[in-house]
Amino acid sequence: MQMLAKEVGEAIDVRYIVSCARVQEEARQGRIDLVAGAFYTLPRLDYMDYLHPPFQQTRSVIWTTQSYNLDYMKWADLKGLQGVTVINNSFCEDFDKFAKQSLKISTVASLDQAFVMLEKGRAQYLIYEDQPGWAHVGQKKITGMKALKAPVSNEELYLTVSQMSSCNVGDLRGKLSKALYKLKKDDVMTKLLDKHQQIWRQQNTAP
Repeated sequence: MQMLAKEVGEAIDVRYIVSCARVQEEARQGRIDLVAGAFYTLPRLDYMDYLHPPFQQTRSVIWTTQSYNLDYMKWADLKGLQGVTVINNSFCEDFDKFAKQSLKISTVASLDQAFVMLEKGRAQYLIYEDQPGWAHVGQKKITGMKALKAPVSNEELYLTVSQMSSCNVGDLRGKLSKALYKLKKDDVMTKLLDKHQQIWRQQNTAP
């Protein structure tokens, strides 16, 4: 975000909000101006404007404990199992619809709670993005978890502007979109992710 701020010549005060549900509500009420890393869903168009291009693609995957053997290759493999995810987390519209109709998935307020449910056997799998998940595992020094290779979905991540924000004006939206285009062309996100993945691995293997 600081690179984006430098490109547009505006200061951006970054707040990290753990709860996805709270992020959405803050954006809905206009208490935050920008959301970095939003999935594209139709309901969110009612209160956020999406800026193009998307700045990164993320994989949502199945997380389990190391000791649990789940042979997952397709969505239907999750039928009959108890899953968990973080409240208001959306993956892709097709999967969200399938999950609502065919799967048993509980929602919790935070990723910490979701991993605790896995550890205690109250859920057999967790659905969450792979890179943020590994970052959390490394930061919290959580052990005994694995992310399965087959993705649930591959989704684009967007920068959005709250429709209630006083910053939501054409001139700034244009500057932000041009900056996103430049940063994506320069492959900035891939370089940052590679750098921080090394840090996460070091944290996860440190005694």
